[in-house]
Amino acid sequence: MDLSGKVIGFGLTGSHCTYEDVFPEIERLVKAGAKVVPVVSYTVQKTDTKFGDAADHLEKIKELTGEELISTIPEAEPLGPKRPLDCMVIAPLTGNSMSKFANALTDSPVLMAAKATLRNGNPVVLGISTNDALGLNGVNLMRLMATKNIFFIPYGQDDIVKKPNSLVADMTRLQATVESALEFKQIQPVLIPHNE
Repeated sequence: MDLSGKVIGFGLTGSHCTYEDVFPEIERLVKAGAKVVPVVSYTVQKTDTKFGDAADHLEKIKELTGEELISTIPEAEPLGPKRPLDCMVIAPLTGNSMSKFANALTDSPVLMAAKATLRNGNPVVLGISTNDALGLNGVNLMRLMATKNIFFIPYGQDDIVKKPNSLVADMTRLQATVESALEFKQIQPVLIPHNE
């Protein structure tokens, strides 16, 4: 599918170790002709980690998209009726945000943008990165997988020895997942060996 002219929301939550895999995918969407609207959670905005400082990440996202960041719930709400997205991506999606989304909680700009997109009947693409997807969060993962207009970047276990409950999306499949989701189809297979 041609992404030229498509408006893609791109939400990032706090799985900081995954940003290095996500940033090139944002760049790919832009190069494919999409307008990428960045939306960042409060954790992304405020948390410095060994994977980099928040300010540097925010600057990188603005540089990649050429757009101002949506960083508050009021800024994200117009993505419903007034400024609709063709598709909303959340990558990485942490277990914390996944559990909130699955249970209809809207306490961050990213979740508000996703909720607004679903309200419009448009697709939401999720790229999970969580240490407890096969633990307590499993029920939330399955609830989202069974929800209309929610699609998943293929994912798999990233460390079966040290973190057997952990699942991470293969972010290199992000663009293909978006293209498929825009046709309201789930890319297959969903379950993959991680970094196959």
